[in-house]
Amino acid sequence: MIRPVLWLLLAGAAVGASWGQAFAHGPQVTSPSAPGSSDAFPISFGGAFSLIDQKGQQVTDKDFRGRFLLVFFGYTTCPDICPTNLQTMADALDKLGGAGDKVQPVFISVDPERDRPQVLADYVSNFHPRLIGLTGSEQQVSAVARAYRIHRGKIKLPDMKDGDYLVTHTPTTFLMGPDGKFLTLFPHDSDAGTMAKALGRYLSAKSKSFKAGTEAAA
Repeated sequence: MIRPVLWLLLAGAAVGASWGQAFAHGPQVTSPSAPGSSDAFPISFGGAFSLIDQKGQQVTDKDFRGRFLLVFFGYTTCPDICPTNLQTMADALDKLGGAGDKVQPVFISVDPERDRPQVLADYVSNFHPRLIGLTGSEQQVSAVARAYRIHRGKIKLPDMKDGDYLVTHTPTTFLMGPDGKFLTLFPHDSDAGTMAKALGRYLSAKSKSFKAGTEAAA
């Protein structure tokens, strides 16, 4: 285990390097954008992927069409960043009540070497009953990490045993729309209330859009 302060420094350095380059020519993101907002993200996130879920089944991005996706990248032996963000995600969904059923929470491992399906199954059960864990081959995980512009890298400290290591990674939570396209993101320090309110706005906007389309077709 690593001291939380040191881990935060390591994670912060990794995030700074990744996001500093990504937002070099655009505005700094400080809060989730609202549906229909004119605040444009300078880059896009997400794309097609093929991974394996905690049941050992092949899963692609197309399997989630029609649902909002709340996506977080991390790993099961993460000391504090990952459990904190996953608990925030779970609390936000609980705050939404029944409306939260329209949002599928997803945890994608950045450590496929150790996070095999059974390991993920045990881990995600600690946070939310609908949380899906995804892993895959190194090639598969690298592809989805690139699509979401996730930084990840191994760190081995001098006092670690052979085979032990930490993984730095971008601690951002992404919201993807029912069509698979990127909607907004939540920084690491987002709280459950803020996340729930933002999700509620997107769910409401989608419901109004569907109602308007139905009335127009009638």
